[in-house]
Amino acid sequence: MKINFQSSLRQKIILGYFAIAILILGGTAFTFAKLTLIEEKIFLGERISELFDTALEIRRFERNYFLHGQAPDYQENIRYVNKMQTLLVKDKPDFVVLQASQRIGTLHNELEKYSKLMEDYVRASNEDLPRARRIEPRIRSAGKVIVDIAEDMAGTERRLVQSSLDSFKRTLTLSLAVVAGLIIAIGQALLRSVVLPLKKMESSVDAVSRGELNKLSIPSRDREIVSIINTFNHMLRELELRQKHLLRSEKLASLGTMLSGVAHELNNPLSNISSSCQILLEEMEDTDTEAKRELLKQIDEQTERAKTIVRSLLNFARDKAFSKEAAPFRELVYQTVRFIKGEIPPQATVAIDIPDDIVIPADRQRLQQAILNLVKNAVESAGETGKVSISARKYKPSGMPENSPDLFPGCHAETNAVDITVKDNGHGIPPEILPRIFDPFFTTKDVGKGMGLGLFIVHEIIEEHDGCISVNSAPDQGTSFNIRLPLQDT
Repeated sequence: MKINFQSSLRQKIILGYFAIAILILGGTAFTFAKLTLIEEKIFLGERISELFDTALEIRRFERNYFLHGQAPDYQENIRYVNKMQTLLVKDKPDFVVLQASQRIGTLHNELEKYSKLMEDYVRASNEDLPRARRIEPRIRSAGKVIVDIAEDMAGTERRLVQSSLDSFKRTLTLSLAVVAGLIIAIGQALLRSVVLPLKKMESSVDAVSRGELNKLSIPSRDREIVSIINTFNHMLRELELRQKHLLRSEKLASLGTMLSGVAHELNNPLSNISSSCQILLEEMEDTDTEAKRELLKQIDEQTERAKTIVRSLLNFARDKAFSKEAAPFRELVYQTVRFIKGEIPPQATVAIDIPDDIVIPADRQRLQQAILNLVKNAVESAGETGKVSISARKYKPSGMPENSPDLFPGCHAETNAVDITVKDNGHGIPPEILPRIFDPFFTTKDVGKGMGLGLFIVHEIIEEHDGCISVNSAPDQGTSFNIRLPLQDT
């Protein structure tokens, strides 16, 4: 049976720390061994220095004896010769490290030779001075050989210590470089495994705050990151589901607003139908067929009018996939305003200035929702005696006189478009909250009087239609919402 093991950030971090710890411990042990070796060589250097100093003392008392002929100088000379012999025997295993076995043997021989020559010189100086003078150069030559060999051994020892120090420096530098490289590698691995996914999640959270519910996808096999991604995406799905419920609630709220207008709109054709039916019932015996036909025609027209109103309401209420079709914009706006007549104060006015030839490729239901939200906000802002205007003008990139002023510096239309303005003379929007009015769930209304989704829905609908929306407002100077949408190709 094949078992799949999922990687884990915790495992990677622990392994990284173990690797660094092992490397540091190994480097420490190696450094300790090197320092111990250097310490041994320093101790060896002290013994070599003692050997060399003993050789110099032999020569010093040799010269003193040659100059003054005093017995104590000779005795000191012989004592240092014996001391050097003892050092060569005692420290021979250490001197072997210097590869000086042959030189040690030569030094032994030279010391014995030197000792005999000194004895001969002492006897000759008491019995035969010419012979003593002949022995003196031989003593000096043998002493020089002894000093040269000791000096050469000291030089070898210094070079050996220097070589060990150079090797230790190289090894220490290499160890530090390897540790630094491993730390950098672990840091890069953590950057790829932790920091980059966290940065991407930060960007996704920021996008969610702007209303973009894009699924998070990060190529990672680490258990912790995968768990966070799955949890985040689950949260997005839940948030999207709840947002859809809220949008549906907002739509139902708009639908409730429209029902009062629809009731008013239906009242007129129903009254006409009722009146025509009463006349027909009262004049059933009348033989004026033409008058009856006219009344029936009126009933049919008013019935069709009522059917159109109900159909519009049903179209607005029905959930359906986004689909564009040619929509005469003037008719769509008039129909939307009729739906909310019940919400417009008696003293307020809504002026519509839209040419008949403007046709927009649009999803009628969604665009009607956007216009409805904007007009409702404008009416609320304008107050009991306010004025609201809805206008539309064609925009052509060629810059013909027909063009309206460009209110969209960040929205450059490459094809013919229409600029729509919904303006009120209300209290305006404070500058500090103006950049946030299209954010989801942002509202300045009292609790229970709005969910902060109206303008967010407008923004989403305009973007669905490949358009742009902007707002101009100042306190006590009213607010103007400007929309640019592509025109129907002709």
